[in-house]
Amino acid sequence: MSASRNVVLLGATGSIGENALRILRAHPDKLRLVGASAHRNGDALLAIAKEFDLQRICLTDEDARHEAANKLPNGLKLLGGTEGLDELASTETADVVLVAVVGTAGLSPTLAALSSGKDVALANKEALVTGGKFVVETAEANGACILPTDSEHNAVFQCLGGGPAKQVEKIILTASGGPFLDWSSDRMAKVSPEEALQHPNWSMGPKITVDSATMANKGLEIIEARWLFDMSPEQIEVVIHPQSIVHSLVQFVDGSLIAQLSPPSMTFAIQHALLFPERAPGVDDTVSFTDPLSLDFQPPDVERFPCLRLAREALAEGGVSPATFNAANEVAVAAFLENRIGFPSIAHTIEHSLESMKNREPINLEDLLAADAEARRIASTHAETLTLS
Repeated sequence: MSASRNVVLLGATGSIGENALRILRAHPDKLRLVGASAHRNGDALLAIAKEFDLQRICLTDEDARHEAANKLPNGLKLLGGTEGLDELASTETADVVLVAVVGTAGLSPTLAALSSGKDVALANKEALVTGGKFVVETAEANGACILPTDSEHNAVFQCLGGGPAKQVEKIILTASGGPFLDWSSDRMAKVSPEEALQHPNWSMGPKITVDSATMANKGLEIIEARWLFDMSPEQIEVVIHPQSIVHSLVQFVDGSLIAQLSPPSMTFAIQHALLFPERAPGVDDTVSFTDPLSLDFQPPDVERFPCLRLAREALAEGGVSPATFNAANEVAVAAFLENRIGFPSIAHTIEHSLESMKNREPINLEDLLAADAEARRIASTHAETLTLS
């Protein structure tokens, strides 16, 4: 890397953003922050702007933006809403945009960045799950790269090593199994939000932590992998790996498997994406073999974790079904975190939405977003009919 790479960080105050900032601080000669966004944590965003001497930031929450506007130092421009996020993602001086905002909100700035020819370090599952066709087409049309930044997909990216796809038999995504790996269905029926937020390995935001507990996150990753690596659904497998040391594996046509290993910290994947194709010393310690280390693997139980089955069905259906899966899951997780529905009702809401939604092939982005809104209405209406047992 002959010169420093200019980075725009969308979602700077979340767990991905905090890890990205650690990497930026560790490599000021290689990476330079030129823009950042947050949803509503204005004070934290202003502190980031001061530390990195930013000229433009964005707050997507209107109330937070009005409050922050009264605290702006001279020379700092404050953008707002979806339009502001898209404008920040298209920053002329940016080389790479790290998209770490939560949910479907990540789709629009991802497309904006790619349309501007910016490489995107994608840490948002929903952009590809919801709009994979449009995201991939936009990247190809503008000569931009999508750099996988989820730990699992970044691991696959590293294992592939740029080799031809015809040499790949399948990719294997690992899953920790979350906090309820060994719980019975009856016990999981009584799970509280507080229990679901206690992940054994990872420190993440509430939504993705619940997704890990239901294994909906792995379902989203299956759909995402289809677009990132141009694999058929039959070529994407999931295996439970409780230690979260092996992040994914690639099996080649000769039967050989290559795996990527690192501790359960997002800094490894984020740094690899931001610096690609170069490497530099990491900010966290790597795996140590000075002490005994056990690596366990087992197949997932789709009976106790039906979100995996539902995601595969949505991927097989195609059209707007993956977007429906994602939208219904977002609605259901929010209802669960607010104690309005029980833990098993997350999967029930997704299944009801997939059965109720008329599937079709979206003709453009507006049609896709309309389907997303329709799926959310179906899921919300269904959630309102459910009660906590």
